[in-house]
Amino acid sequence: MNLQIENKKALVSGSSQGIGFAIAKTLAAEGAHVIINGRRDEKLQAAKQRILDEYPNASIECFAGDLSSADTCQQLANSHPSVDILVNALGIFEPKPFLEIPDEDWERFFNVNVLSGVRLSRAYLPYMQEKNWGRILFISSESAVQIPKEMIHYGTTKTAQLAVSRGLAEECAGTGITVNAVLPGPTRSEGVVEFVDQISGGQDFEEFEKEFFQSVRPSSLIKRFADVQEVANMVVYLCSPLASATTGAAIRVDGGVVKACV
Repeated sequence: MNLQIENKKALVSGSSQGIGFAIAKTLAAEGAHVIINGRRDEKLQAAKQRILDEYPNASIECFAGDLSSADTCQQLANSHPSVDILVNALGIFEPKPFLEIPDEDWERFFNVNVLSGVRLSRAYLPYMQEKNWGRILFISSESAVQIPKEMIHYGTTKTAQLAVSRGLAEECAGTGITVNAVLPGPTRSEGVVEFVDQISGGQDFEEFEKEFFQSVRPSSLIKRFADVQEVANMVVYLCSPLASATTGAAIRVDGGVVKACV
């Protein structure tokens, strides 16, 4: 399918690995000019090379910086003032008992997971309004609607992303700009694999996966971790002109974890 995004300029925050990287790679494969972002330049350059190894004609730029900082978001906007597609994929997670989460952690999670997307959307929305076309995506989580007791601060930030996304979609009513949120379920990203290695005591990932979906996410219908590419496919479609009638939506790619009809 031709997604009709050739030569569109796209920015994907938090895209040196994981879901963000898969989104950036897929956008590049579709012919978009993609800006990838991460905190460390060497990791970004390696990510860029991975994309070019697979798609030699891909158009990729790098912006290294911590987008939890308002100043860094402004530096990015100054360096790249025009973006047609904004994917707010930057996010962190950490299991921690509620009584052990200090204010500093709440503020850090909110700055990374919520305010980075707020600031970038505020920076690029005027350009999209001028062209009367644009796509803004927030990578939320099924944890936004099923708050996990083991990381309430994370779930809260993901719920906040849904509110921002819907509010921005209302702000853009009647225009060629769409704003949506995508809610991945448990996904086998590099970060998740590293986390499993830390907590499983060397247990085989496939065995951990089986136990996880029996005891932690028993409502899953696919009974496995999604692949990052499965999430990226949905996101990139929503970035395209083909998805012009989808806005203000919270689209789940959760493997059926959320037990709801709508």
